[in-house]
Amino acid sequence: MPNAPTLTSFGPGKVILLGEHAVVYGEPALAGPLSLGVIAQGSPASRCKLEIPPSVRGRGRKLLTDAFARAASASGLPKIGVAVSSNLPISMGLGSSAALSVACARTLLRAAGKPEKPEDVIRVAGEMEREFHAQPSGLDHTCSALRKLILFRRSLQGIAPSVSRIQSPRPLRLLVALSGKRGPTWKTVTELKERVARWPAHYLGLIREIGRIAREGAREIERGDLDALGDAMNVNHGILTALGVSSPPIDELVHRLRGLGALGAKLTGAGGEGGAVIGLFLEPEPALVKLNQAGIHCFVSQVAGPQAL
Repeated sequence: MPNAPTLTSFGPGKVILLGEHAVVYGEPALAGPLSLGVIAQGSPASRCKLEIPPSVRGRGRKLLTDAFARAASASGLPKIGVAVSSNLPISMGLGSSAALSVACARTLLRAAGKPEKPEDVIRVAGEMEREFHAQPSGLDHTCSALRKLILFRRSLQGIAPSVSRIQSPRPLRLLVALSGKRGPTWKTVTELKERVARWPAHYLGLIREIGRIAREGAREIERGDLDALGDAMNVNHGILTALGVSSPPIDELVHRLRGLGALGAKLTGAGGEGGAVIGLFLEPEPALVKLNQAGIHCFVSQVAGPQAL
């Protein structure tokens, strides 16, 4: 254990700019880290444990305990007690469980005296994510661990995930706004899988098109063409609506952001009845003020470019 009495690590949340849902079917997705996230603080203890607030009870408490136990085992069971805090909205498609997993993984590895190699953080955080989500794509905790804008394709049929870091010559500033209450991710994903299985001719072409848009969006970012990226986001949202994973509250907020000057706007994450919506702005502050005045919970984050996270 390092000499410092307290170890502090940060796991950022994430947004998917392009490619959600299609990533489940092996297509690439473009995702970036948020400035908000989870802080894990570790102090010397008699055994490796997660300090869970008393307000977390029942299934949630067991889930956190089991997930942390997997990460603790994967990092060598260092004698440390870990407490977490977060300023990231939970259950809104912003990668809150991945941020928690990455923050805990970094603290556990540091407590064990192991270098915080990205591949090790991803491995240990992945243990927690598999407890939370059974078969996660890997996108969320990979993006959080790397703290970079990435183009990600999940592991399929024994082939390792493909991860490309995307460089942006211009600031990539997003306004993130929250709409209503989001249902469970598994429900939205499962319902889409059922539709794909029943009518593959209707859906598989749309899913492949989302993957093509994600690849092209990455190239547009590297060219500094934010107008083209915004248009790709608009098209991507239209396809997500056609796939049945959006909703009237989300669509209303998407159009509101566009009306406030967004170059492009779309849902991010699983979608469903509610969740997070992102808008790409050159200057998002005026829109942020107007949305706050309207009582809409929102914040600004730069996910790539000069002086990003």
